[in-house]
Amino acid sequence: MYNNLEQFAAEWKNESKMTEATLQALTDDSLSQAIRENRRTIQSLAWHLVASVGYMASLGLRFDAPAPDRIPDTAAEIAEAYSRVSRALLEAVLTQWSDDRLGETQHLFGEEWQNGASLRFTVMHQAHHRGQLTVLISQAGLRVPELYGPTYDSWIEKGMEPLA
Repeated sequence: MYNNLEQFAAEWKNESKMTEATLQALTDDSLSQAIRENRRTIQSLAWHLVASVGYMASLGLRFDAPAPDRIPDTAAEIAEAYSRVSRALLEAVLTQWSDDRLGETQHLFGEEWQNGASLRFTVMHQAHHRGQLTVLISQAGLRVPELYGPTYDSWIEKGMEPLA
């Protein structure tokens, strides 16, 4: 949970950059790559990641968020929509809430959640789906971006022995 807005802002800026890099690694041809038969595709998973940021509006934040059911046709549109909604969420939190609002509780998912905990959940939800996307990106034959450290490909490019 976050205790002040600056904690959230600092982490959101870093995490959203990694999500942007992940989404920018997608190609239109890769969007049909599925987790497995009859499961989410890169396209639907990437869009869920984008649209889920809008759930924060249910906590009283006002910002422009995309409709969950309007899935764009191109990878570029998905990446651009994420850039817009991630900036909009950050601006909404910083201009509409105060540090004191982070401790307020709201009824979500049948439970009472503090606003600061909801923000933390949003960050972790992004990381969770980014991880899924990186596996699908690799399976689609695309370059996986460096997020929390080097990838197999970047180890090789740096002349290092990749970890098994």
